[in-house]
Amino acid sequence: MTTMTVLSATAVPDHVRGALTRWLLEVTPQLYVGTISAKVRDELWHAVSECIGNGVAVLVHPASNEQGFVLRTAGEQRRKPVDFDGLTLVAMTRRHHHQGQEIANP
Repeated sequence: MTTMTVLSATAVPDHVRGALTRWLLEVTPQLYVGTISAKVRDELWHAVSECIGNGVAVLVHPASNEQGFVLRTAGEQRRKPVDFDGLTLVAMTRRHHHQGQEIANP
């Protein structure tokens, strides 16, 4: 069964972007959308998450849960998905001052 998939990938190598555009439409820079099978989606996510380096990636696809979707992330970013009694919420981590001191979120 094919389902709608949305994938955002920042600072990934060109060969990964090429793989993504074989299966998904790049609707804006770094944002890919398409209707693909779960196997293709999982293979693409594996390729992206293995090559992420300093980049960031987010994958959203439908699921049979309360929210109706699953959220996956790869790479270091301030927004972290957190399971809260079966619901996925997004927590913001603190920014770190360049000298290693934590500062509050703006």
